Amino acid sequence: MVPADPAFDAWMAEEYAVATTAMLRSVSPTGLVRVRDAFGQVIAPKRGSVVASPAPGFYDPNPDYFFHWLRDSALVIDALLLLIAEGSVSRDALSHVDDFVAFSLALGALDGAELAQRRDYRDKVAPQFQKYLRTEEELAAVSGESILAETRFNPDGTLDVIRWSRPQHDGPALRALTVMRREAMAPAPAAGCRRAMADLLRADLDFTCRHWQDPCFDLWEEVFGHHYYTRRVQAAALAAGAAWAAALGDRHRSARYRTAADALGEALAGHWKADAGCYAAHLGRTEADGGPGADPDIAVVLAVLHAKADADAHSISDPGVQATLARLEAIFAGDYPINRTADGALAPAMGRYRGDIYGSGGAYYFATLAAAEFYYRLAAAVRGGRPIRATRDNAVFLERMPGFPRLAPERELGSTTDERRAMVAALLAKGDRFMATVRRYTPASGELSEQFDQCTGEQTSAKDLAWSYAAFITACAARSRLLRLMATA
Repeated sequence: MVPADPAFDAWMAEEYAVATTAMLRSVSPTGLVRVRDAFGQVIAPKRGSVVASPAPGFYDPNPDYFFHWLRDSALVIDALLLLIAEGSVSRDALSHVDDFVAFSLALGALDGAELAQRRDYRDKVAPQFQKYLRTEEELAAVSGESILAETRFNPDGTLDVIRWSRPQHDGPALRALTVMRREAMAPAPAAGCRRAMADLLRADLDFTCRHWQDPCFDLWEEVFGHHYYTRRVQAAALAAGAAWAAALGDRHRSARYRTAADALGEALAGHWKADAGCYAAHLGRTEADGGPGADPDIAVVLAVLHAKADADAHSISDPGVQATLARLEAIFAGDYPINRTADGALAPAMGRYRGDIYGSGGAYYFATLAAAEFYYRLAAAVRGGRPIRATRDNAVFLERMPGFPRLAPERELGSTTDERRAMVAALLAKGDRFMATVRRYTPASGELSEQFDQCTGEQTSAKDLAWSYAAFITACAARSRLLRLMATA
């Protein structure tokens, strides 16, 4: 049994409620208006849009995140689906998903060439901000399928005219995964919504299938090349898409998706770097790209979580992914002053990668919560009978788990009931230590920003980041599912 900690459980319940309410403020925020004076814009969000942060900011110092990111919006809607499935919000909230699908389809009809030809948007931009506009040539190329390579849009359903890191290819794959999860839920979508979902899925999956070999910017929008995160969610989307297409009788699409998913699996294997003891987040980057290099990156952990991958290669059960997380824990434990002064009840506050300079270069709520969710989900897999394979690669990961069986090369841990119980308890305790770290650096209001400072623990960067709330919801739900499993005979 799990030792009771009423104060911890009460905080989890309170923060879950705060996160739910706060995240929903970013979904279809039609009551908000964003005036972006420097660019002459008045943005009134449409139903179905999802803003990364509803808080105003103009890099003063908080960033302007009042945009509909393809990636962030898919993660938020996915967390909403989980809230609905868990009964935390009414199934009436499925209307938000229907609106999200309709909004997403409308984005696909945008025409950058028409906008570039009009040029009227340029006349509204203050002279000192003209340099931040996209070129007319770049905008003119944004039409048809290339719309899906856009990183973000204005939540009023218009193209973003500000220079940014493009193209980016993880968004369509993540959106496809989210829409397929909605299709599998009860009640089934109405006929019109189901047709809209099918249209969006075909567009997203076809794009992913055609462009998975193309380099793009990573999820941090910093490095151009081939990325573990992008490839992992693409592989998951195409594998699920192959089954979806087969169920519709579309054997041609199903075969193409399956072939691409298998090829992506082979490509992902090339990210393993034995000398570094981790999966490389990026391949094919150039010196001019800047950003992180061979050091481990939390993007690898996020990749397997967002792909909902619990078994086999490139999942929470993969010794290489476990090794990557262990290296990240060691790096941030030493690099961040707040971790060097933490007591033994806390796990390290986690960042993105060593040397990060964005914002305060600090710890991220969604990164620390990702570590918690990883341990909860691994514990659930072990509780369900999946062993953990001990290898040279994950030796450090396993050695840092008090209560685990003694190591033996290539041994499968968890082969007996007693071993499994000890391992599940240890993994749960480790996840709780990461949650305790989040608790330590969450204000009494329960508000979650993007980062908290690595020296002071004070919140920094975007306020009320929807992704931070979504990450809390998914981590908390993973813990709840684990406890339910542990309560069964």
